[in-house]
This record gives sequence, structure tokens and C-alpha cells, in this order.
Amino acid sequence: MAGSVAQASALPSFDAEYTAYRYGKKLGYALLSVENIENDTYRMEYHSKVSLFFLSDKRTEISDFAFIDDKIVPKNYRFSRTGTGSNKSTKIVFDPNEDKIFVDNKPGIEWDEQFDNQLYRLDMQQKLALGQTEFSYHVINYRGQERDYNLKVMGTEQLTLPYGMLEGIKVEIVRHNSTRETFAWFSPQLNYQLVRLQQFKDDKEQGDIQLKTFTLTQ
Repeated sequence: MAGSVAQASALPSFDAEYTAYRYGKKLGYALLSVENIENDTYRMEYHSKVSLFFLSDKRTEISDFAFIDDKIVPKNYRFSRTGTGSNKSTKIVFDPNEDKIFVDNKPGIEWDEQFDNQLYRLDMQQKLALGQTEFSYHVINYRGQERDYNLKVMGTEQLTLPYGMLEGIKVEIVRHNSTRETFAWFSPQLNYQLVRLQQFKDDKEQGDIQLKTFTLTQ
């Protein structure tokens, strides 16, 4: 999958903070960032902490990837979750030498255009900027499972967020054989950054993160 790559290109680095809600009630926060860590290697980090009464959930996702010739090439992905209930973790390595993906200590699977649980959204931002309106991704999710996601632009909306007023392109994320519905909004005013993410399961809202602050760091 990795193929031959030639010329490094720049990807904007940023720090973003979100407020997490459920049915309009503040539950916590989320942090999202992209930084250039070495030459053509970048890191995307997500951290969230939410609590409701005596329940708590703290998550971290870290994706290392290359950005070459305007293409995102995954390198490795780490996920951890702590809080009420069982703690969980996943480590995924995208090996260009063997053209395989290794999830924890399991046998490798063929690497065929898959993204990790975060990078498909970052890739979609690049394509939204080019005017694309439908997307299909083969994803290795945070559990290490292979999933197919279909995404489509539903239109644009004016959003009132903790950040302020922004125009958002609304995208529906469709997961096959899942009762979850996910909607994401990306703002052309902020380099097509994710500004809102709302998820439902069995028609009940599971969470809604909304942009609070955004800073370009490069």
C-alpha cells in the first residue's frame, strides 16, 4: 500500500479544544492536535475526559503518520481508555516493509489503503477542500477491527459554538451493520477543521463535542 513516495509537503499544525456535551449538558472536554515531529512525520493526538455523576471516561488516541505528496500514510496508532468499567488499549503498526498491519500481537493483515480511527477524517478534510462530496474509507477502528465507512456531505449550516459563529459543512458518517449515527461538521473558515462531532446510538444522543478554541501552530 505504501508504495514509493518522493517529495515531502507541509501540513498545517494546530491545537484545538472542544467542550463535550450530552443533551446540552456539559460533561467534559476534548483536545485535538496535529504537529510535525520530524521531517515528513506528523503526530495527531486526541485526549478526552468526561464524567457524569459517578461515571468517568478518559481516552487517548495517538496517530503517527507521514504526509508526502499531499498523501497521508499511517505509521502507528495507539488507543487507551480508563475510567468506570474495564480499561482498554490497542496498538496498531502499519508496516510498509511487509505491506501488513499488525494489531497488538495478532497476525498481520494485508495493508490495502486502510486508515486508522483518526486519519480518515484528516484525509477527508483535504478532499473537502477540493470540493469532493462523497467518500469511502476502509478503517481499522480503535478496537483493532476492520470497518468500512461511507461519508457524504449533507449541506452547510450556520453553527453557534463555544468558539463563536461558524459555517459548517455537515457530513454523515455511515457505518455498515451499526446502530450508531455520526454527524461531523467541518469549517472552511478554519482550514476545514472539525468543529463539531455528534453521535447517536439507537436514536439516543451519546455525545456532542463542539469547538471552543483553535490555534494554528505552524
